[in-house]
Amino acid sequence: MEVNLISTFAEFKDLKNIDRPTMMSVLEDIFRTQLARMYGSADNFDIIINIDKGDFEIWRNREVVEEVEDPNTQISLDEVRKIDPSYEIGEDYSEEVRLSDFGRRGILNLRQNLQARITDIEKANLYNKYKDRTGDIFSGEVYQVWKREVLVMDEDGNELILPKSEQIPSDYFKKGDTVRAVIDKVEMKNGTPVITLSRTSPMFLERLFEQEVPEIFDGLITIKKVVRIPGERAKVAVESYDERIDPVGACVGVKGSRIHGIVRELRNENIDVINWTANTQLLIQRALAPAKISSMEINEQTRRIRVNLLPSEVSLAIGKGGYNIKLAGMLCGYEIDVFREKENGEDEEDVMLSEFNDEIDDWIIAALQGIGCDTAKSVLALPVSEITKRADLDEETVTEVQKILRAEFE
Repeated sequence: MEVNLISTFAEFKDLKNIDRPTMMSVLEDIFRTQLARMYGSADNFDIIINIDKGDFEIWRNREVVEEVEDPNTQISLDEVRKIDPSYEIGEDYSEEVRLSDFGRRGILNLRQNLQARITDIEKANLYNKYKDRTGDIFSGEVYQVWKREVLVMDEDGNELILPKSEQIPSDYFKKGDTVRAVIDKVEMKNGTPVITLSRTSPMFLERLFEQEVPEIFDGLITIKKVVRIPGERAKVAVESYDERIDPVGACVGVKGSRIHGIVRELRNENIDVINWTANTQLLIQRALAPAKISSMEINEQTRRIRVNLLPSEVSLAIGKGGYNIKLAGMLCGYEIDVFREKENGEDEEDVMLSEFNDEIDDWIIAALQGIGCDTAKSVLALPVSEITKRADLDEETVTEVQKILRAEFE
């Protein structure tokens, strides 16, 4: 019972970084709550707390009366004169409430209430600290690595989560590593703040450019749009408000000096920086580079674009794993369908894939057209393994499709 409870409170204050007014308010509130449980009301109590000295005083004030109706707020004249004969009716009598008066259970309640309040304040402080920082770059130390997420600590010892789904596929972290990511979401779940980080968000790439390219940070160059396939490839469309500044050159830097750091941070993600334009056709041409487009047809209703390319340009437009054409479509906001043009001297005996819709499902035809195989012979010209990888079809399906197409020419 002689334990200095205030010193325990002071420990919480120091550990949790709680400001003095808040701590005073919390302590007074939990004392009043406990006093109300013990006496029915705490309105007639004075609570004096000195955090610096580590002590406190609680005084119970009662009116001296002839006949007591409320023992909590009144004391009889006979009783008070046993203590001090000088008291008269109508005067206030104050007596100190000591820690021992609370009893063992009361002190336990005080500690539990304090811990609960401190936890609530800590949660609120954490939420308020990060709620307006969504989209900001965060750098912290890896504290724990689990199969589905990584726990990251900030400078105040707060925990932030980097889920596996928000990590670049080739990311590998161990305890003690420093990790950079963007603050993706700040939300309350069951009263607990959850701060989620992301390294796969396009916003992360945008913030890295802002850090590495002063012209972007100063507002001379604007990033119009960022699209990514994390760890593989990204396209960044930029625009300059100053004709004297080449936005692409400024972002790349001399001999790639500025973009190299970003590429390393993103685990060698291939980054294409292109000039933004409101002209859809020109933007598509730039987005599909290095492939050269022969012609294109834009359907605004279906938001699809038919792009005609020479056979030698098809693989360049599609890119490794189909990433180039996929990102180009994401950047422009259209679905891009690639079609091969016949070159001089090319065998005319070929059949469009669409002719086989009675034998091959439409979604399979669409998948093959998406990788530039719009004719039967273009499908037969590729190995099964390559089609499987690029069109995301299983080997059995591709084998069956080639069997159907081969039968057409036999």
